[in-house]
Formats: sequence, structure tokens, C-alpha cells
Amino acid sequence: MSDSPTTPDVADIPDIGDVPAVEVVLTVAMHLMTASAVACGLAEDENGAPREADLAEARILINALAALVTASAPDLGSMHAAPLRDGLTAVQRAFREASAQPDAPGEGPGEKWTGPVY
Repeated sequence: MSDSPTTPDVADIPDIGDVPAVEVVLTVAMHLMTASAVACGLAEDENGAPREADLAEARILINALAALVTASAPDLGSMHAAPLRDGLTAVQRAFREASAQPDAPGEGPGEKWTGPVY
């Protein structure tokens, strides 16, 4: 068996038209949340050292995540929306903690859509 990664067979990749909308939204939200966390400095580099935060990138990602979660929550239902809201709040708090000069309440990333995060 080879240790190299393999390319999936095209037949194994679902047609995007067959993927439920909820699954698409959740997948995109998880990518935004993960990228936000990394940009807030909540990850390690390949040597195990903490990654440096890039708050300009984090702000963009968190704004996009907040807009997506807020806009889609009524359609997702509480079972799917609640964990997304919790994750969003967590990265908003991480951003605030990583900031040398935190934004005023209500002015942080995503707070236009979520309200102030303390």
C-alpha cells in the first residue's frame, strides 16, 4: 500500500446538485470557522509553535461567518444553527482576546449581525 495521498475517483465525488443545502451551508460555515480560528492564532505551525495571529484576515472571515450564520439560521433550525452560533461566538471572543486594542462592544467582527460579544 502506498503512503502517498490518492486522488478520489470522480465517481466518488457527489454532484453538487445532489448535496442538501443544509450540508453545503454547514460545510462552508465550518471552513470559515476553522480559518477564523487559525487567523486568530488558535493553531500551531508545523513545528508545534503557536501560529501568529493575522487579525485583518480573521476580521474578514468572521464577518463572512457571522453573515452566513445569521442569514441561514432560520432555515437551518436550532439543531444546526445553535452549534454554529456557539462557534461564531468563540472565534469572536478569540479575536477580541488576540487584539492589542479590542474593538468597542458592537464594533468587533461580525457584531454588526450578532450584536456585542463580550
